[in-house]
Amino acid sequence: MRGAELAGLIALVFAAVTSVVVGDTAGKLMTASGVDPFWVAWTRFGLATLVLAPFSGLRRAELPSLTDWRVVLRGVFIAAGISCILTALRTEPLANVFGAFFIGPVVAYVLAILFLGERPAPLRSLLLALGFGGVMLVVKPGFGATAGMGFALAAGTFYGAYLVMTRVVAGSYRPRFLLLSQLLLGTLMLTPFSLSGDWPSLSLPLAGLVVLSAGGSAFGNFLLVMASRRAEASLIAPLVYSQLLSAMVLGGLVFGDWPDAWALAGLALIALSGIGSLLVSQRQARLAGQGAA
Repeated sequence: MRGAELAGLIALVFAAVTSVVVGDTAGKLMTASGVDPFWVAWTRFGLATLVLAPFSGLRRAELPSLTDWRVVLRGVFIAAGISCILTALRTEPLANVFGAFFIGPVVAYVLAILFLGERPAPLRSLLLALGFGGVMLVVKPGFGATAGMGFALAAGTFYGAYLVMTRVVAGSYRPRFLLLSQLLLGTLMLTPFSLSGDWPSLSLPLAGLVVLSAGGSAFGNFLLVMASRRAEASLIAPLVYSQLLSAMVLGGLVFGDWPDAWALAGLALIALSGIGSLLVSQRQARLAGQGAA
């Protein structure tokens, strides 16, 4: 991957994960005020489906693909992940939740090696472990100690599996189809949970948060689909750590939760991990190119 392509990939992934954080910030504002997390997740999927379906270019010939087990499993992973993270955000600080959520890139890296046949690189593995160590510095209080953090860990696990399944199907289907499929399947899966819970009193501020939650999540995941078509899951995994930076900034601006010195040290380790992993990947690509020549 050339320098310009690499820069484009970094910008694409950062824009994607920041959009997701914006959506989850809106979700936390709702769930922290007492709104059912499953209702928030359902409205996120449902509204995004209604808005984006006319622009998806869905063809009748593609409808049977909605029952492809890979597409369905990918939809299950993202629906479960979003439901879990919204449940965690109901009681836990934004930064702590995303810290636990960052088990996801590790899960994606391991699953890509086990099931996609991607070759493990010792140095890249070490750098990924370094980044995860930085995450633990950021979220040292309460890491895994409460039910909310347990939901955050589950969300990260589901999300890591989702990233790998996205890589599996990215070459077989159009990005817009993949986005619509996860939105539609997520809506169907979450409908029973939403109907069985308490519905909030609708208001203009709540409607705005619903739109922001749905829009941020949908746009971010669409960009991740595009990124998965351009690079291996094991390369994208370290870049997703930049989501923690977005969570820190938004957590501070919206909720007043700014990082302390230990958290800043953790961010530095995460940045080092991501940059180092990219440099290793670039070096290996150059060596492979020279070998082929």
